[in-house]
Amino acid sequence: MSDHVLKDLEPKRVFDYFYEITQVPRPSKKEEKIRAYIKGVAQKLNSDWSEDAAGNIVIRKPAAPGYENKPVVVLQGHLDMVCQKTPDTQIDFDNDPIKPRIDGEWVKATGTTLGADNGIAVATMLAILEDTTMKHGALELLFTVDEETGLTGALKLEPSMLKGRYLLNLDSEDEGVLFIGCSGGKDGVIHFPIKRKPAKENEARCLIAIEGGVGGHSGMDIILGRANANKILTRVLYELTKEFKFKLSDIKGGTVRNAIPRDAAAHIAVRKEDIGAFKVRVQKMHNYLSAKYQSTDPDLKIIFKEAPIAQFTTIKRSRSVELIRLLKSLPNGVQAMSKDVDGLVETSVNLATIETHEKEIIIGSSHRSAIEEEKRDILDQVGAICSLTHATVKETDGYPGWKPNPQSKLLAMTKKVFKEIYGKNPKVTAIHAGLECGIIGEKFTDMDMISFGPTLRNVHSPDEGLHIPTVKPFYTAVQKLLETIA
Repeated sequence: MSDHVLKDLEPKRVFDYFYEITQVPRPSKKEEKIRAYIKGVAQKLNSDWSEDAAGNIVIRKPAAPGYENKPVVVLQGHLDMVCQKTPDTQIDFDNDPIKPRIDGEWVKATGTTLGADNGIAVATMLAILEDTTMKHGALELLFTVDEETGLTGALKLEPSMLKGRYLLNLDSEDEGVLFIGCSGGKDGVIHFPIKRKPAKENEARCLIAIEGGVGGHSGMDIILGRANANKILTRVLYELTKEFKFKLSDIKGGTVRNAIPRDAAAHIAVRKEDIGAFKVRVQKMHNYLSAKYQSTDPDLKIIFKEAPIAQFTTIKRSRSVELIRLLKSLPNGVQAMSKDVDGLVETSVNLATIETHEKEIIIGSSHRSAIEEEKRDILDQVGAICSLTHATVKETDGYPGWKPNPQSKLLAMTKKVFKEIYGKNPKVTAIHAGLECGIIGEKFTDMDMISFGPTLRNVHSPDEGLHIPTVKPFYTAVQKLLETIA
C-alpha cells in the first residue's frame, strides 16, 4: 500500500505495515481478521508458519547465508488492542478500521485508541520478515492473541511452537529503556445482589455523570494520579447520601479492566422537591473536583440533569447506600511503592468497571503487584470488604510476574547495542504492567528475555500516541541486536 496518511514516515516498511494493521479490526478475543492478515503476509513472502489451538502464530525466517549455526532468536508481540473511544465517536471496533493521523511528532487516531500497543511491534516484525539484507540467525516471530484481557494467548502457548532461547519482547513504551521484569496481576469480579421495585410518584429520574477523564493504562499510568471516573462518581454519590434520601436505578463506568475509567454515570431516583438542592450540591462538587484534577484531567466534569422516562425501577434505598459504601471502601490507585527500585509502583488496584444487571451489580477490579504475597493480600482485602455487604468475589486465573535477571547474557548484549545507537547507557528497570515474558519464562525456564520499544503515551485511551522520531532508532536497535546475537 503506497498511498496512505503515514506513507512518508521512516522506516517506510514499518509504517506501511503499521498502517495496514490499523485497517484490520483486532479487539481482544476477536483476532480472527488480524490472524488472517498475518498468515496472508507469511504466505505472500513464502514463509513457513504454524498456529496453535489458541490462535498464536509463529512465522519462521531462515538464517541469513553463513549464519545457520547461530542461535535462534524469538521476536514477540501481541495482535490484539484495547478498544476505547471518545463519547461522540461512532465506531464498530469489530468491523471498522482505525483512522490514524499525524499530529506533529506523533501518530494518533481520530476519536479512538491507536493500537500502537502493540501494533508497532507487529509491524516491526513483519518488516524484519520482509527484509532480505539483514544478518541474523534463524528467527521465530511469535504473534500472541488476547494479551490485553488476561494474557491468555501466552498462557495457552504450546511449548512445541518455539525452539529459540533468546526472546525480544517488543511491547514496552519508553525509548532507550530496557525492561527486565514486570508485575503479576489478577482480576476480581464482584457480584452485588439487588432487588428492584417501581419508583414512587414523587420521585424523579435524574442522571449524575462523570465525563472527560484522561484515563490511560491501569498499570503504567496509575502512578500519575489521574481521575478514576468510577471513584469520582462514588465520591459524589457518597457525599449526597449525607444530605439526601435517594435511590439508585442503575450505575455504570469503565469498559475494560486494564484502562483507568474515563467516564461513569448513575441514574437515581430523587424526590422531586430535592432536585434544586441536588443541582446546587453537585455543582459545588464539580467546582472542587474539577479544580483538584486540573493538572491531570483538565476536561473533567460532573453533570447533573433530569432524565425523565414514563416508568423506571429503583434499588431499595438501604441497598443503594450499601452499594455506594462498598464502592467507596474498595481500594484504588497506588497501594505501595517498590523498596528496591526508585519510582516503581509495587502494588496497585484499578476499580475498572461497573455494570448494572437486572438482579445484580457487577464490579470489575484489577490488581497488580511485583510481589505475589502483596497481590494476595489486596485481593483478601477486597474480599473482606465485600463480605460485609453480602457481595461475592470471583477471581480470575491471573498471570505471573517476571523476575529480573541482572546477569542476563542478552541484557549485556542489548546494553552494548543501545549505547552504540543512543550514545548513552540505557536505563534498566522493571515495569508495573503485565508482560507476556512472565508467562513465557514459566513455560521456558531457560529463556533469556528482554523488553523494549519506541515511545508510546496514553495507551489504552483515545489520546494514545506513537512518537514518530523514536521508531527509526528502535527499529535499528532490533536489527543491530539480531546481528549481534548472531
